[in-house]
Amino acid sequence: MSSVLRVISYLKRYRLMFGAQLFCAVLSVACAAIFPKVLGYTIDHVLPEKNFTLFIQLVFVTLLGFFLKDGLNSLRIVINNHFEQRVIFDIRSDLYKRIQNLPVKWFDSRRTGDVMTRVTEDVTAMERILIDGVEQGIMAFFQVIIFGVIIYLADWKVGLWATLPIPLLMLGAWIYTRNARDRYKGPREASSNMNALLHDNIAGIRQIKSFTAQEAEHARFNTHSNALRKATLRLMAWWAGYSPGMSFIAMLGFVVVLWQGGATVIEGGMSIGDFTSTLFMLNLFYDPIGKLHQINQMALSSRAAADRVFEILDSDEEQGVSQGGGFPAPVKGEVRYEGVNFSYEEKATIRNLNLHVPAGQTIALVGATGAGKSTIANLLNRFYEIDAGKIWIDGTDIGDLNKTELRKVIGYVSQDNFLFNGSVRENLSIADRDASDETIWQALEAAQAAPFVRELSEGIETVVGERGVKLSGGEKQRLAIARAILKNPPILVLDEATASVDNTTEELIQTALNELLKGRTAIVIAHRLSTIEKADHIYVLEKGQVVESGTHADLLQANGAYATLAKTF
Repeated sequence: MSSVLRVISYLKRYRLMFGAQLFCAVLSVACAAIFPKVLGYTIDHVLPEKNFTLFIQLVFVTLLGFFLKDGLNSLRIVINNHFEQRVIFDIRSDLYKRIQNLPVKWFDSRRTGDVMTRVTEDVTAMERILIDGVEQGIMAFFQVIIFGVIIYLADWKVGLWATLPIPLLMLGAWIYTRNARDRYKGPREASSNMNALLHDNIAGIRQIKSFTAQEAEHARFNTHSNALRKATLRLMAWWAGYSPGMSFIAMLGFVVVLWQGGATVIEGGMSIGDFTSTLFMLNLFYDPIGKLHQINQMALSSRAAADRVFEILDSDEEQGVSQGGGFPAPVKGEVRYEGVNFSYEEKATIRNLNLHVPAGQTIALVGATGAGKSTIANLLNRFYEIDAGKIWIDGTDIGDLNKTELRKVIGYVSQDNFLFNGSVRENLSIADRDASDETIWQALEAAQAAPFVRELSEGIETVVGERGVKLSGGEKQRLAIARAILKNPPILVLDEATASVDNTTEELIQTALNELLKGRTAIVIAHRLSTIEKADHIYVLEKGQVVESGTHADLLQANGAYATLAKTF
């Protein structure tokens, strides 16, 4: 139950509201005891004496008791809703913050749909134990205690018989709970798998349609959906036996009390009014016991969900984001890799890499797919940590830097730059939250993007769609360049920035890149000769190692690996 206890630990932040709930719960249960007591007294004394005046007074006392009980319950529910929603907000906020702070490598092995399920469905499942469970649990606890005490005080023998089923109820709860973790985990995992597939299929709907794979993907979805159905039915089968069984055991207490209490009345040891009052209180005593079984089910379901949520919250955050120093002086942009080695999942990707980018110059990285070009860019941003060697910027080891400060000085433009499902302004302002409209338009002009943005229905306020689906590839690329211009970093990484576009669009993007590169240090990864040949220095990579380096002309004259690659550019 450690996960459930961790969820409940969030309640400590709002002790005053929690205390107010307890106060309302105790008074509400106490008010609920008025009617049985008034009923018993009325039957034994008021009705036999035909005291109509006292009868009217007791009716109003009963009415007042019900009014106070329900009024306090209403207040308690309002307090509980605000209380629990604040707690859920805190959990979601902590979860999202942790996701944002996890290392890039963590996401490489996670499915987006699974992560989304944990943030939405699993947190919602945790919400049940907080809202319904805590609310009903508080009421049930005090109701059992208060009415149990009243019954014992009225007649300890009846009270003893009334509590006789409780050990059996506890045994049943233990049997139901002991192996419940896997039962409740099953539907959560099945739901996560189904949602992960759904997310992938929606994102890849064009590919599914183009390969006419709808029936095959429908069958895959049905397989996951059927797994969820089976896991849920298994869970419900246990509940179908547990809940009615516990109800039957509780009703045995009613039968025993009816037999024992009835015999006591017949023998003259208890009045009819007291016996009737006891039966009403017994109902109020057993009713919350049934709710406690439901709360037990909520707790088990919430624990399965909480385990998945806390798995993320317990994941190690990316190190160095807020730790480490900053640059001792304004960054000029000199970059140097010295003896760098890096392995990804035990596969050597970069081997003894040495390269130098003087401040304000441009180098190009070329090589076959898988040579390690993009990995070099990722290491500069410290998306992954090197195994050995050093990477320097202006003579400062980036391993000693605060990652936030490091990433502020690096701009990144790739072949498939991500655009959010927001407006043009929102996609650009991620680089500078305080950018004015004038500054945004200047960046768009420099990126050769202003003409097509002006033609959009709402200009810079136009929503570009998920991943920029409403724009062409070249338009998305120019917005990405405008975003980098708006950031105005001293160091740039261009990863296939002109790939997969036509010649006319390439010319526009190349013009924008020339504007972007002015006065900046740049690492360019490209397969097009027009981009590479203008670089100040070119490094040729094979299997994570530099096999050649020099200028475009020198490398062609050497007639080595670069000359062979150049024929394919």
